[in-house]
Amino acid sequence: MYIAKNNLLLDADLILSKAGLEEDMKVADLGCGNMGYFAFQSAKIVGNSGKVFAVDIMKTVLEIIDRRIKTNNLKNIKTVWSDLEKFKATKIENSSLDIALLINTLYQSQKRVEILRESVRILKKGGKIVVIEWKNAKIPFGPPISERVKMEILKINASKLGLKLEKEFFAGSYHYGLIFIKI
Repeated sequence: MYIAKNNLLLDADLILSKAGLEEDMKVADLGCGNMGYFAFQSAKIVGNSGKVFAVDIMKTVLEIIDRRIKTNNLKNIKTVWSDLEKFKATKIENSSLDIALLINTLYQSQKRVEILRESVRILKKGGKIVVIEWKNAKIPFGPPISERVKMEILKINASKLGLKLEKEFFAGSYHYGLIFIKI
Protein backbone atom coordinates (compact mmCIF):
# COMPACT_ATOMS: atom_id res chain seq x y z
CA MET A 1 0.00 0.00 0.00
CA TYR A 2 1.23 3.47 -0.85
CA ILE A 3 0.84 6.31 1.60
CA ALA A 4 1.13 10.03 1.23
CA LYS A 5 3.55 11.41 3.77
CA ASN A 6 5.06 14.88 3.43
CA ASN A 7 3.69 15.30 -0.14
CA LEU A 8 5.16 12.06 -1.46
CA LEU A 9 4.40 8.43 -1.93
CA LEU A 10 6.12 5.75 0.10
CA ASP A 11 5.40 2.07 -0.40
CA ALA A 12 4.90 0.94 3.20
CA ASP A 13 4.60 -2.74 2.30
CA LEU A 14 7.88 -2.62 0.37
CA ILE A 15 9.72 -0.83 3.18
CA LEU A 16 8.45 -3.15 5.92
CA SER A 17 9.17 -6.27 3.87
CA LYS A 18 12.71 -5.03 3.11
CA ALA A 19 13.11 -4.53 6.87
CA GLY A 20 12.16 -8.16 7.44
CA LEU A 21 9.33 -7.30 9.82
CA GLU A 22 7.57 -10.45 11.02
CA GLU A 23 5.09 -11.69 13.57
CA ASP A 24 6.12 -11.48 17.26
CA MET A 25 8.70 -8.73 16.70
CA LYS A 26 9.17 -5.54 18.70
CA VAL A 27 9.43 -2.43 16.54
CA ALA A 28 9.44 1.33 17.05
CA ASP A 29 8.39 4.00 14.59
CA LEU A 30 10.69 6.80 15.75
CA GLY A 31 9.20 10.14 14.78
CA CYS A 32 5.93 8.48 13.81
CA GLY A 33 4.07 11.64 12.79
CA ASN A 34 0.41 12.43 13.21
CA MET A 35 -0.91 9.47 11.24
CA GLY A 36 1.45 6.90 12.75
CA TYR A 37 1.04 5.08 9.48
CA PHE A 38 4.10 2.85 9.74
CA ALA A 39 3.25 2.07 13.37
CA PHE A 40 -0.23 0.86 12.41
CA GLN A 41 1.06 -1.06 9.39
CA SER A 42 3.72 -2.66 11.60
CA ALA A 43 1.08 -3.63 14.19
CA LYS A 44 -0.79 -5.64 11.53
CA ILE A 45 2.38 -7.57 10.71
CA VAL A 46 3.73 -8.25 14.23
CA GLY A 47 0.30 -9.39 15.41
CA ASN A 48 -1.00 -9.63 18.95
CA SER A 49 2.17 -11.27 20.25
CA GLY A 50 4.34 -8.46 18.87
CA LYS A 51 4.74 -4.91 20.13
CA VAL A 52 4.89 -1.56 18.33
CA PHE A 53 6.00 1.72 19.86
CA ALA A 54 4.78 4.91 18.16
CA VAL A 55 7.33 7.52 19.29
CA ASP A 56 7.11 11.25 18.74
CA ILE A 57 8.07 14.53 20.42
CA MET A 58 4.69 16.14 19.78
CA LYS A 59 2.14 15.19 22.43
CA THR A 60 -0.77 16.25 20.21
CA VAL A 61 0.40 13.72 17.62
CA LEU A 62 0.46 10.97 20.22
CA GLU A 63 -3.04 11.92 21.42
CA ILE A 64 -4.36 11.45 17.87
CA ILE A 65 -2.65 8.06 17.65
CA ASP A 66 -3.97 7.04 21.10
CA ARG A 67 -7.52 7.80 19.89
CA ARG A 68 -6.99 5.60 16.83
CA ILE A 69 -5.59 2.82 19.02
CA LYS A 70 -8.69 2.95 21.26
CA THR A 71 -11.11 3.23 18.33
CA ASN A 72 -9.57 0.15 16.71
CA ASN A 73 -9.16 -1.67 20.05
CA LEU A 74 -5.49 -2.41 19.37
CA LYS A 75 -3.46 -3.93 22.18
CA ASN A 76 -0.07 -4.15 20.46
CA ILE A 77 0.66 -0.41 19.94
CA LYS A 78 1.90 1.88 22.66
CA THR A 79 2.60 5.60 22.25
CA VAL A 80 5.80 6.97 23.75
CA TRP A 81 6.67 10.64 24.11
CA SER A 82 10.38 11.29 23.58
CA ASP A 83 12.96 13.77 22.46
CA LEU A 84 15.02 11.43 20.28
CA GLU A 85 17.89 13.92 20.32
CA LYS A 86 18.55 13.14 24.00
CA PHE A 87 20.33 9.93 24.97
CA LYS A 88 18.18 7.65 27.16
CA ALA A 89 15.14 9.93 26.83
CA THR A 90 13.03 7.29 25.09
CA LYS A 91 11.22 5.14 27.62
CA ILE A 92 11.98 1.90 25.80
CA GLU A 93 14.34 -0.66 27.34
CA ASN A 94 17.94 -0.88 26.20
CA SER A 95 18.59 -3.56 23.58
CA SER A 96 14.93 -4.54 23.31
CA LEU A 97 13.84 -3.81 19.72
CA ASP A 98 14.11 -6.00 16.65
CA ILE A 99 13.57 -3.05 14.29
CA ALA A 100 13.70 0.74 14.60
CA LEU A 101 12.14 2.82 11.83
CA LEU A 102 13.49 6.30 11.05
CA ILE A 103 11.26 7.34 8.18
CA ASN A 104 11.64 10.97 7.14
CA THR A 105 12.83 11.76 10.66
CA LEU A 106 16.53 12.65 10.46
CA TYR A 107 16.21 15.56 8.03
CA GLN A 108 14.09 17.39 10.62
CA SER A 109 16.99 17.71 13.07
CA GLN A 110 20.53 19.03 13.19
CA LYS A 111 21.27 16.37 15.85
CA ARG A 112 21.15 13.39 13.54
CA VAL A 113 23.99 11.50 15.20
CA GLU A 114 22.25 11.85 18.57
CA ILE A 115 19.03 10.43 17.10
CA LEU A 116 20.95 7.51 15.63
CA ARG A 117 22.70 6.94 18.97
CA GLU A 118 19.37 6.79 20.81
CA SER A 119 18.03 4.40 18.16
CA VAL A 120 21.05 2.12 18.57
CA ARG A 121 20.60 2.10 22.37
CA ILE A 122 17.12 0.59 22.19
CA LEU A 123 17.98 -1.88 19.42
CA LYS A 124 19.05 -5.43 20.30
CA LYS A 125 22.25 -6.90 18.87
CA GLY A 126 21.46 -8.07 15.36
CA GLY A 127 18.48 -5.71 15.22
CA LYS A 128 17.91 -3.39 12.29
CA ILE A 129 17.53 0.32 11.82
CA VAL A 130 15.63 1.27 8.68
CA VAL A 131 16.34 4.79 7.45
CA ILE A 132 14.25 6.39 4.71
CA GLU A 133 15.31 9.90 3.73
CA TRP A 134 14.90 12.40 0.91
CA LYS A 135 17.30 12.02 -2.00
CA ASN A 136 19.70 14.91 -2.48
CA ALA A 137 18.13 15.89 -5.77
CA LYS A 138 16.45 19.05 -6.90
CA ILE A 139 12.69 18.48 -6.87
CA PRO A 140 9.82 20.96 -6.59
CA PHE A 141 8.76 19.81 -3.10
CA GLY A 142 10.19 18.42 0.10
CA PRO A 143 12.70 20.03 2.41
CA PRO A 144 15.43 22.32 1.06
CA ILE A 145 18.47 20.38 -0.18
CA SER A 146 20.53 21.94 2.63
CA GLU A 147 18.33 20.11 5.18
CA ARG A 148 18.47 16.70 3.51
CA VAL A 149 20.61 13.91 4.92
CA LYS A 150 23.58 13.05 2.76
CA MET A 151 23.71 9.28 2.41
CA GLU A 152 27.51 8.99 2.61
CA ILE A 153 27.70 11.01 5.84
CA LEU A 154 24.88 8.91 7.30
CA LYS A 155 26.77 5.70 6.46
CA ILE A 156 29.97 7.01 8.12
CA ASN A 157 28.14 8.08 11.29
CA ALA A 158 26.22 4.81 11.48
CA SER A 159 29.46 2.86 11.26
CA LYS A 160 30.93 4.87 14.15
CA LEU A 161 27.89 3.92 16.26
CA GLY A 162 28.32 0.17 15.78
CA LEU A 163 26.04 -0.27 12.79
CA LYS A 164 26.85 -2.22 9.67
CA LEU A 165 25.14 -1.41 6.37
CA GLU A 166 23.13 -4.45 5.35
CA LYS A 167 21.20 -3.08 2.40
CA GLU A 168 20.65 0.00 0.30
CA PHE A 169 17.36 0.00 -1.59
CA PHE A 170 15.03 2.03 -3.78
CA ALA A 171 12.42 3.63 -1.52
CA GLY A 172 10.59 5.65 -4.13
CA SER A 173 11.32 8.32 -6.69
CA TYR A 174 12.26 10.91 -4.07
CA HIS A 175 13.79 8.79 -1.30
CA TYR A 176 16.59 6.38 -0.56
CA GLY A 177 16.44 3.50 1.87
CA LEU A 178 19.19 2.07 4.07
CA ILE A 179 19.07 -0.83 6.48
CA PHE A 180 21.73 -1.07 9.17
CA ILE A 181 22.36 -3.96 11.56
CA LYS A 182 23.57 -3.45 15.12
CA ILE A 183 26.78 -5.46 15.50
